[in-house]
Amino acid sequence: MPTEDLLLLDFWVSPFSTRVKIALAEKGLSYETQEEDLLGGKSDLLLKSNPLYAKVPVLLHNGKPIVESTNIVYYIDETWPSHQLLPACSYGRSRARFWVDFIDKKVFDAGSNIWKSKGEELEAATNDFIDILKKLEGAMGNKDYFGGEKFGFVDIILIGLTTWFYAYEKYGGFKIEKECPKFAAWIKRCKERDSVAKNYIDPQRAYEFVGVLRKMHGVE
Repeated sequence: MPTEDLLLLDFWVSPFSTRVKIALAEKGLSYETQEEDLLGGKSDLLLKSNPLYAKVPVLLHNGKPIVESTNIVYYIDETWPSHQLLPACSYGRSRARFWVDFIDKKVFDAGSNIWKSKGEELEAATNDFIDILKKLEGAMGNKDYFGGEKFGFVDIILIGLTTWFYAYEKYGGFKIEKECPKFAAWIKRCKERDSVAKNYIDPQRAYEFVGVLRKMHGVE
């Protein structure tokens, strides 16, 4: 078992940091956090640890930085293999990696297009986002989680992003529960887990933060 000297460079409303926090909780790992001011002045430690992107999250393990949230969750799962998050079989892992890649390429950007848009562009962005959720809903099928009966890697990667979904609903004028009821039920199921519940960003506060971003981007 590696030495557990863990420091997470965080920003309170980051859905990507939420992924890492949930993964650490699932592994039962203790860690310290350093809150970053991404809209003001970023710390020297963040700029040194992630010089290419200067973004959170960054996980420092014994002083060594691991960057990019999905990569960090992979690292956590490999470094502390008990209670494995990825499926045990190679086929299951390949499917998990496929859907993680889909989620990383599609979900956050599609949601951002909603709050950045108005008029016909907003309607198109909302429809695109709902279509992505329906594809994910289809991938899950009748299973409780994306990996089957067990909460796992894909669930962690996706559930963190859902902390901003209330903002997308408000600006897009839709309800996920109506458009994608199975997906909404999955969110509710995930939030019943301690690892998720204790690290889930308050959707109202995330909505208010997105409002700040809209003003910064000149949408309002």
